[in-house]
This record gives sequence, C-alpha cells and structure tokens, in this order.
Amino acid sequence: MSAPTATPPSQATGAAAPPLKTRSSGAPGAAREERAGWLLTLPFLLLFLIFTAWPVLQSIFMSFTDIRNKDLRTPFSVNFVAFDQYTKAFQDPIFLKAAFNTGYFVVIGVPLTMTLALAAAVALNTGISRFRSFFRLGFYTPVITSIVAVAVVWRFLLHPDSGLVNTVLAWVGVDGPNWLGSTTWAMPSLIAMATWRNFGTAMIIFLAGLQGVPKVLHEAAAIDGASAWQRFRHVTIPILRPTILFVSVTTAIGYLQFFEEPFVMTSGGPLDSTISASMYTYKQFSFGNYGYAAAISYLIFIVIVIVTVIQFRFLAERED
Repeated sequence: MSAPTATPPSQATGAAAPPLKTRSSGAPGAAREERAGWLLTLPFLLLFLIFTAWPVLQSIFMSFTDIRNKDLRTPFSVNFVAFDQYTKAFQDPIFLKAAFNTGYFVVIGVPLTMTLALAAAVALNTGISRFRSFFRLGFYTPVITSIVAVAVVWRFLLHPDSGLVNTVLAWVGVDGPNWLGSTTWAMPSLIAMATWRNFGTAMIIFLAGLQGVPKVLHEAAAIDGASAWQRFRHVTIPILRPTILFVSVTTAIGYLQFFEEPFVMTSGGPLDSTISASMYTYKQFSFGNYGYAAAISYLIFIVIVIVTVIQFRFLAERED
C-alpha cells in the first residue's frame, strides 16, 4: 500500500495558484528602454526637423506667396497669392520651353542610357572574360569624374573648328555642325554627354542583376531549342524586371532634375534650346523671385512623382 501524497494547501482550499510574474510592455524596464531609444534618436530628429522638415514646409508656404529678396527683412509683409505662382508658370513661355527641353532630355536620354548600360553589362557578364575589371573601371570612371573636367573634354571634342568629332567627320567628307552653338544639335550633344557620363552606374546595377540569373534556366531553355535572343528575352528580362524598374526610376529622377550639363556646357543656350526646368528654377532664385522659384520646384516634384508612379505601374512585378 503506497503512502498518501501530500496535497498543496492551495489545492486543498480550492484557491487558485498565484499567476507567474511576466514582464509586460508597461513595466519600468521597458519604459526605460523606450526613453533611451528616443534619447538616442533625438539628435537625428532635431537635425531632420531643423534642416529638412522646416525648410520644406517654409518652401511650400513660399510657393503660395509673392515673396522676393527685398521681403527678407519683412517676411510677414508678403502677400498670400494662393496658386497664382503655379498658374504663372504655365503662362511663362521660357518655363514651358524649359519643361519641353526637360521632357525631350528624359524621353531620349533614359532609354538610351539604360540600353547602353544593359548592353555593356551583358558584354561584361558573358562576352568579355579577359580584363573584365579593367572595363568595369573604365565604364564607371565618368560617373565619379568632375563635371568640369567632363565639360572641358567634351567642349574640345565638339569644337566646330578643331574638335575631334568634326575632324573625323571631315575625313569622310562630312562638314560637321557647331554642336553646342546650334539650336538643333545642342540638346542631342548634351544627351550624348549625359549618357556617356551616367550609364556606368546603371551598368553596375544591371551587372549585379545579371549575376543573379540562374544558369540552370538558360541551360534548360537552350536544351528546348531557344536561341540566345529568346533566352535573353524570355528568361533574363523577366528576372531582371525589379532591376530594370530600379534603374528606370533612379535614372528618370536624375534626368528630370538635370542641371549640371546645360549650366556648364551651354548656359541654357543657344536661344534657350538647352535650358532645363531645374536651371530655370535656379535662375529665378538668383533673380530673387523666391516664391516663383519654389512653385516651379514643386511642379518638378509633382512631375517626378507622376513619372515614378507610371513606371511602377508598367514595370513592377505582377502576380499572375
């Protein structure tokens, strides 16, 4: 016969066992951790609010006023003009010309840059085996080169009398134009320079994406009889879709804000044929038209948002 087991007093009396103590989110330790987290982020928050959020809010307010440089001493005496600065932009022929030039630059420059970058990335990934690092460095060097140095080189290349481009054209009996002094050829010249200077970044990104394409898929497609172009179109391109979207968005955003090329090379000429929206904004700010410049800058921002949404709509991956 076994000995009887002792019954705990809590069970004998029917009382519930005391609950285990757990650390809740409202415990003093958790509150201290939260305060420490806010304390560590406070320097960034202060810098962000002072140097980013506040200037942005101020510029938005400025775009709805007629503030000029003479009003800086009496900022509270400016007039609130609502959307007059925005409507003024659509009635400004120079701004409309700048907007057209910017659109021309983006529509031609973005596909050209991406095509050349993808072609160079494919060549480096599959076609070139020797000196691959040398070519990578050579293609990427223009990206980190100063725009002033690039401008000096391209001005020499495109000089109408002694430039290398017109000299080579003369060898085959072609009389080259005044590239940067012609209203017809100035913008294509800037597009060519911008493409040469910027496609290295896109090439590096495409190259990283190509190296992530499984070789097994290409081998399976080749066994099924697919040609190299068919494998590229139906295997590589779908897998590269997120990469293409990223390159397209970043390149378009940069080209919608293009400023350095016309500022250094042509100063917006000849006859405003190369002036960009960002450059016109800069000129208005230099003239002291702060409210008008702020309105134009937010029009550029709105266009960037619209273009980005369109790119995500057509290039983002879909779940079929």
